[in-house]
Amino acid sequence: MKQGRVILVSVIIAVIALAAFPQLAQPYYVTLVLPAFAYGIALLGFNLLFGYTGLLSFGHALFVAIGAYGAAVLSSKLGVRSFELIVILTGLTAVVVAAPVAFLSVRYVRIFFGILTLAFGMLFHSFLFKFYDLTGGDTGIRVLRPVLFGNEFKALDKTAFLVGPFYYYCLALLIVLGFVMWRLVHSPFGLHLTAIRENARKAEYLGVRVRFFRFIAFLISAFYCAVGGTILAINVGQADPELAYWTHSGELVFMTVLGGFASFFGPLVGAFAFIFLKSELMSLTQYWRFFLGVTLALIVILFPRGLMGLVQNLGSKASRRSS
Repeated sequence: MKQGRVILVSVIIAVIALAAFPQLAQPYYVTLVLPAFAYGIALLGFNLLFGYTGLLSFGHALFVAIGAYGAAVLSSKLGVRSFELIVILTGLTAVVVAAPVAFLSVRYVRIFFGILTLAFGMLFHSFLFKFYDLTGGDTGIRVLRPVLFGNEFKALDKTAFLVGPFYYYCLALLIVLGFVMWRLVHSPFGLHLTAIRENARKAEYLGVRVRFFRFIAFLISAFYCAVGGTILAINVGQADPELAYWTHSGELVFMTVLGGFASFFGPLVGAFAFIFLKSELMSLTQYWRFFLGVTLALIVILFPRGLMGLVQNLGSKASRRSS
Protein backbone atom coordinates (compact mmCIF):
# COMPACT_ATOMS: atom_id res chain seq x y z
CA MET A 1 0.00 0.00 0.00
CA LYS A 2 2.84 2.39 0.89
CA GLN A 3 4.63 1.68 -2.39
CA GLY A 4 1.38 2.25 -4.29
CA ARG A 5 0.94 5.66 -2.66
CA VAL A 6 4.52 6.61 -3.51
CA ILE A 7 3.96 5.64 -7.16
CA LEU A 8 0.68 7.56 -7.33
CA VAL A 9 2.21 10.69 -5.77
CA SER A 10 5.22 10.48 -8.10
CA VAL A 11 2.97 10.17 -11.16
CA ILE A 12 0.84 13.14 -10.05
CA ILE A 13 3.97 15.29 -9.52
CA ALA A 14 5.34 14.27 -12.92
CA VAL A 15 2.04 15.11 -14.65
CA ILE A 16 1.86 18.51 -12.94
CA ALA A 17 5.47 19.25 -13.92
CA LEU A 18 4.82 18.29 -17.54
CA ALA A 19 1.62 20.34 -17.62
CA ALA A 20 3.48 23.41 -16.32
CA PHE A 21 6.53 22.89 -18.56
CA PRO A 22 5.24 24.92 -21.58
CA GLN A 23 4.70 27.91 -19.29
CA LEU A 24 8.21 27.74 -17.83
CA ALA A 25 10.50 26.59 -20.64
CA GLN A 26 11.44 27.94 -24.05
CA PRO A 27 9.41 26.64 -27.02
CA TYR A 28 12.44 24.69 -28.31
CA TYR A 29 12.59 22.54 -25.19
CA VAL A 30 8.83 22.12 -25.20
CA THR A 31 9.02 20.72 -28.73
CA LEU A 32 11.58 18.20 -27.45
CA VAL A 33 9.00 16.83 -25.02
CA LEU A 34 6.66 15.93 -27.90
CA PRO A 35 8.94 13.19 -29.33
CA ALA A 36 9.49 12.06 -25.74
CA PHE A 37 5.71 11.66 -25.44
CA ALA A 38 5.66 9.78 -28.74
CA TYR A 39 8.48 7.43 -27.80
CA GLY A 40 7.02 7.03 -24.32
CA ILE A 41 3.78 5.68 -25.81
CA ALA A 42 5.65 3.50 -28.30
CA LEU A 43 7.92 2.10 -25.58
CA LEU A 44 4.99 1.22 -23.35
CA GLY A 45 3.91 -1.16 -26.10
CA PHE A 46 7.44 -2.28 -26.92
CA ASN A 47 8.16 -3.14 -23.30
CA LEU A 48 4.99 -5.23 -23.07
CA LEU A 49 6.70 -7.52 -25.56
CA PHE A 50 10.27 -7.15 -24.28
CA GLY A 51 10.09 -6.57 -20.53
CA TYR A 52 6.94 -8.55 -19.73
CA THR A 53 6.87 -11.28 -22.38
CA GLY A 54 10.62 -11.72 -22.84
CA LEU A 55 10.70 -11.23 -26.62
CA LEU A 56 13.25 -8.75 -27.97
CA SER A 57 12.21 -7.29 -31.32
CA PHE A 58 14.73 -5.58 -33.61
CA GLY A 59 12.08 -4.49 -36.10
CA HIS A 60 9.46 -2.55 -34.15
CA ALA A 61 10.34 0.65 -35.98
CA LEU A 62 8.19 -0.91 -38.71
CA PHE A 63 5.06 -0.08 -36.71
CA VAL A 64 6.30 3.39 -35.77
CA ALA A 65 6.71 4.03 -39.51
CA ILE A 66 3.22 2.68 -40.20
CA GLY A 67 1.84 5.23 -37.76
CA ALA A 68 3.82 8.04 -39.39
CA TYR A 69 2.96 7.09 -42.97
CA GLY A 70 -0.63 6.42 -42.00
CA ALA A 71 -0.89 9.99 -40.68
CA ALA A 72 0.78 11.29 -43.86
CA VAL A 73 -1.47 9.41 -46.28
CA LEU A 74 -4.65 10.16 -44.36
CA SER A 75 -3.95 13.88 -43.98
CA SER A 76 -2.20 14.69 -47.29
CA LYS A 77 -3.86 12.32 -49.75
CA LEU A 78 -7.23 11.37 -48.28
CA GLY A 79 -8.09 14.64 -46.54
CA VAL A 80 -8.63 13.10 -43.09
CA ARG A 81 -7.65 15.78 -40.57
CA SER A 82 -9.28 14.49 -37.37
CA PHE A 83 -6.46 13.45 -35.05
CA GLU A 84 -8.73 11.04 -33.18
CA LEU A 85 -9.64 9.26 -36.42
CA ILE A 86 -6.00 9.24 -37.59
CA VAL A 87 -4.83 7.62 -34.35
CA ILE A 88 -7.51 4.93 -34.50
CA LEU A 89 -6.99 4.13 -38.19
CA THR A 90 -3.18 4.02 -38.02
CA GLY A 91 -3.32 1.90 -34.87
CA LEU A 92 -5.71 -0.58 -36.48
CA THR A 93 -3.59 -0.65 -39.64
CA ALA A 94 -0.55 -1.51 -37.55
CA VAL A 95 -2.50 -4.33 -35.89
CA VAL A 96 -3.53 -5.72 -39.29
CA VAL A 97 0.07 -5.61 -40.56
CA ALA A 98 1.37 -7.03 -37.28
CA ALA A 99 -0.93 -10.06 -37.41
CA PRO A 100 0.97 -12.07 -40.09
CA VAL A 101 4.32 -10.84 -38.74
CA ALA A 102 3.39 -11.96 -35.24
CA PHE A 103 1.94 -15.25 -36.49
CA LEU A 104 5.30 -16.18 -37.98
CA SER A 105 7.57 -14.57 -35.37
CA VAL A 106 6.09 -15.81 -32.09
CA ARG A 107 6.94 -19.37 -33.06
CA TYR A 108 10.54 -18.50 -32.23
CA VAL A 109 12.38 -16.98 -29.27
CA ARG A 110 15.66 -15.24 -28.43
CA ILE A 111 17.83 -14.20 -31.38
CA PHE A 112 15.66 -16.04 -33.91
CA PHE A 113 12.67 -13.89 -32.98
CA GLY A 114 14.78 -10.74 -33.11
CA ILE A 115 16.28 -11.48 -36.52
CA LEU A 116 12.90 -12.38 -38.00
CA THR A 117 11.34 -9.10 -36.84
CA LEU A 118 14.40 -7.26 -38.15
CA ALA A 119 13.88 -8.87 -41.57
CA PHE A 120 10.25 -7.71 -41.71
CA GLY A 121 11.27 -4.20 -40.66
CA MET A 122 13.92 -3.92 -43.37
CA LEU A 123 11.50 -5.33 -45.93
CA PHE A 124 9.09 -2.51 -45.15
CA HIS A 125 11.95 0.01 -45.27
CA SER A 126 12.83 -1.21 -48.78
CA PHE A 127 9.19 -0.90 -49.80
CA LEU A 128 9.12 2.73 -48.64
CA PHE A 129 12.24 3.49 -50.68
CA LYS A 130 11.37 1.67 -53.91
CA PHE A 131 7.70 2.50 -54.44
CA TYR A 132 8.21 6.21 -55.00
CA ASP A 133 4.74 6.92 -56.43
CA LEU A 134 3.07 5.56 -53.31
CA THR A 135 5.49 6.53 -50.54
CA GLY A 136 7.46 9.46 -51.93
CA GLY A 137 10.71 7.48 -51.81
CA ASP A 138 13.54 9.00 -49.79
CA THR A 139 11.72 12.35 -49.54
CA GLY A 140 8.75 10.83 -47.76
CA ILE A 141 5.27 12.33 -47.49
CA ARG A 142 4.18 15.58 -45.90
CA VAL A 143 1.95 15.42 -42.83
CA LEU A 144 -0.65 18.15 -42.47
CA ARG A 145 -1.70 19.73 -39.19
CA PRO A 146 -4.50 17.69 -37.60
CA VAL A 147 -7.78 18.86 -36.14
CA LEU A 148 -8.18 18.27 -32.39
CA PHE A 149 -11.74 17.54 -31.28
CA GLY A 150 -13.00 19.36 -34.37
CA ASN A 151 -10.98 22.52 -33.67
CA GLU A 152 -8.42 23.60 -36.29
CA PHE A 153 -6.75 26.35 -34.20
CA LYS A 154 -6.27 28.48 -37.34
CA ALA A 155 -5.14 31.48 -35.31
CA LEU A 156 -2.02 29.62 -34.13
CA ASP A 157 1.14 29.16 -36.16
CA LYS A 158 2.87 25.76 -36.24
CA THR A 159 5.05 26.29 -33.17
CA ALA A 160 2.23 27.73 -31.09
CA PHE A 161 0.02 24.82 -32.08
CA LEU A 162 2.67 22.23 -31.16
CA VAL A 163 3.61 23.74 -27.78
CA GLY A 164 -0.02 24.52 -26.94
CA PRO A 165 -3.07 22.40 -27.82
CA PHE A 166 -1.15 19.53 -29.40
CA TYR A 167 1.24 19.28 -26.43
CA TYR A 168 -1.56 18.92 -23.90
CA TYR A 169 -3.47 16.55 -26.16
CA CYS A 170 -0.42 14.26 -26.39
CA LEU A 171 0.13 14.49 -22.63
CA ALA A 172 -3.46 13.40 -22.05
CA LEU A 173 -3.06 10.60 -24.58
CA LEU A 174 0.10 9.38 -22.82
CA ILE A 175 -1.73 9.36 -19.48
CA VAL A 176 -4.72 7.45 -20.86
CA LEU A 177 -2.67 4.86 -22.75
CA GLY A 178 -0.29 4.57 -19.80
CA PHE A 179 -3.20 3.84 -17.45
CA VAL A 180 -4.58 1.25 -19.89
CA MET A 181 -1.17 -0.45 -20.09
CA TRP A 182 -0.80 -0.35 -16.28
CA ARG A 183 -4.13 -2.14 -15.89
CA LEU A 184 -3.15 -4.56 -18.62
CA VAL A 185 0.19 -5.66 -17.14
CA HIS A 186 -1.37 -6.04 -13.69
CA SER A 187 -4.29 -8.09 -15.00
CA PRO A 188 -4.38 -11.90 -15.36
CA PHE A 189 -3.26 -11.36 -18.95
CA GLY A 190 -0.14 -9.55 -17.75
CA LEU A 191 0.55 -12.28 -15.19
CA HIS A 192 0.33 -14.86 -17.97
CA LEU A 193 2.91 -12.90 -19.96
CA THR A 194 5.23 -12.76 -16.96
CA ALA A 195 4.89 -16.50 -16.47
CA ILE A 196 5.76 -17.04 -20.14
CA ARG A 197 8.82 -14.83 -19.77
CA GLU A 198 10.06 -16.72 -16.72
CA ASN A 199 9.48 -20.24 -18.01
CA ALA A 200 7.49 -20.73 -21.19
CA ARG A 201 7.64 -24.52 -21.08
CA LYS A 202 6.34 -24.68 -17.52
CA ALA A 203 3.62 -22.14 -18.31
CA GLU A 204 2.50 -24.26 -21.28
CA TYR A 205 2.50 -27.34 -19.06
CA LEU A 206 0.15 -25.48 -16.68
CA GLY A 207 -2.27 -24.77 -19.52
CA VAL A 208 -1.15 -21.34 -20.72
CA ARG A 209 -1.51 -20.86 -24.49
CA VAL A 210 1.99 -19.48 -24.93
CA ARG A 211 1.89 -18.60 -28.63
CA PHE A 212 -1.56 -17.05 -28.38
CA PHE A 213 -0.55 -14.74 -25.52
CA ARG A 214 2.66 -13.78 -27.34
CA PHE A 215 0.59 -13.07 -30.44
CA ILE A 216 -1.81 -10.76 -28.58
CA ALA A 217 1.08 -8.97 -26.84
CA PHE A 218 2.70 -8.40 -30.24
CA LEU A 219 -0.50 -6.84 -31.64
CA ILE A 220 -0.92 -4.53 -28.65
CA SER A 221 2.70 -3.41 -28.88
CA ALA A 222 2.24 -2.67 -32.60
CA PHE A 223 -0.80 -0.49 -31.83
CA TYR A 224 1.11 1.56 -29.26
CA CYS A 225 4.10 1.98 -31.58
CA ALA A 226 1.82 3.23 -34.37
CA VAL A 227 0.26 5.83 -32.07
CA GLY A 228 3.76 7.01 -31.13
CA GLY A 229 4.72 7.15 -34.81
CA THR A 230 1.68 9.30 -35.57
CA ILE A 231 2.74 11.88 -32.98
CA LEU A 232 6.32 11.86 -34.28
CA ALA A 233 5.19 12.52 -37.85
CA ILE A 234 2.86 15.37 -36.88
CA ASN A 235 5.58 16.97 -34.77
CA VAL A 236 8.08 16.91 -37.65
CA GLY A 237 5.51 17.42 -40.41
CA GLN A 238 7.02 14.64 -42.49
CA ALA A 239 7.06 10.84 -42.71
CA ASP A 240 10.29 9.44 -44.15
CA PRO A 241 11.72 5.92 -44.65
CA GLU A 242 14.35 6.32 -41.92
CA LEU A 243 11.60 5.77 -39.39
CA ALA A 244 11.52 2.11 -40.46
CA TYR A 245 15.31 1.63 -40.60
CA TRP A 246 16.92 -0.91 -38.27
CA THR A 247 18.89 1.77 -36.39
CA HIS A 248 15.58 3.32 -35.33
CA SER A 249 14.53 -0.05 -33.92
CA GLY A 250 17.85 -0.06 -32.09
CA GLU A 251 17.01 3.29 -30.53
CA LEU A 252 13.76 1.83 -29.20
CA VAL A 253 15.71 -0.99 -27.59
CA PHE A 254 18.31 1.38 -26.18
CA MET A 255 15.77 3.77 -24.67
CA THR A 256 14.04 0.84 -23.00
CA VAL A 257 17.29 -0.53 -21.58
CA LEU A 258 18.44 2.97 -20.59
CA GLY A 259 15.34 3.60 -18.51
CA GLY A 260 15.07 0.04 -17.23
CA PHE A 261 12.86 -2.59 -18.82
CA ALA A 262 12.29 -4.29 -15.45
CA SER A 263 10.16 -1.31 -14.34
CA PHE A 264 6.86 -0.16 -15.81
CA PHE A 265 7.96 3.49 -15.84
CA GLY A 266 11.52 2.72 -16.94
CA PRO A 267 10.91 3.08 -20.70
CA LEU A 268 9.21 6.45 -20.10
CA VAL A 269 12.25 7.69 -18.17
CA GLY A 270 14.51 6.29 -20.90
CA ALA A 271 12.61 8.13 -23.64
CA PHE A 272 12.90 11.52 -21.93
CA ALA A 273 16.55 10.97 -20.98
CA PHE A 274 17.54 9.87 -24.49
CA ILE A 275 15.79 12.76 -26.28
CA PHE A 276 17.20 15.51 -24.06
CA LEU A 277 20.69 13.99 -23.88
CA LYS A 278 20.81 13.66 -27.66
CA SER A 279 19.66 17.24 -28.13
CA GLU A 280 22.25 18.68 -25.74
CA LEU A 281 25.12 16.71 -27.27
CA MET A 282 24.11 17.76 -30.79
CA SER A 283 24.32 21.39 -29.72
CA LEU A 284 27.80 20.92 -28.22
CA THR A 285 29.76 18.91 -30.78
CA GLN A 286 29.62 17.54 -34.29
CA TYR A 287 30.82 14.23 -32.89
CA TRP A 288 27.68 13.90 -30.85
CA ARG A 289 27.04 10.30 -31.97
CA PHE A 290 30.34 9.16 -30.43
CA PHE A 291 29.73 10.90 -27.11
CA LEU A 292 26.11 9.79 -27.06
CA GLY A 293 27.17 6.18 -27.48
CA VAL A 294 29.85 6.47 -24.78
CA THR A 295 27.48 8.18 -22.35
CA LEU A 296 24.69 5.68 -22.85
CA ALA A 297 27.10 2.74 -22.61
CA LEU A 298 28.50 4.05 -19.30
CA ILE A 299 25.00 4.54 -17.89
CA VAL A 300 23.99 1.00 -18.81
CA ILE A 301 27.25 -0.46 -17.40
CA LEU A 302 27.09 1.51 -14.15
CA PHE A 303 23.34 1.01 -13.66
CA PRO A 304 22.34 -2.41 -15.05
CA ARG A 305 18.71 -1.87 -14.03
CA GLY A 306 18.61 1.43 -15.87
CA LEU A 307 17.88 4.92 -14.63
CA MET A 308 14.65 3.81 -13.01
CA GLY A 309 16.57 1.24 -10.97
CA LEU A 310 18.90 4.03 -9.81
CA VAL A 311 15.94 6.16 -8.74
CA GLN A 312 14.39 3.25 -6.86
CA ASN A 313 17.69 2.54 -5.05
CA LEU A 314 18.04 6.17 -4.00
CA GLY A 315 14.43 6.20 -2.83
CA SER A 316 14.85 3.04 -0.75
CA LYS A 317 18.04 4.42 0.87
CA ALA A 318 16.29 7.67 1.73
CA SER A 319 13.34 5.82 3.28
CA ARG A 320 15.68 3.66 5.39
CA ARG A 321 17.52 6.74 6.65
CA SER A 322 14.28 8.50 7.57
CA SER A 323 13.04 5.44 9.42
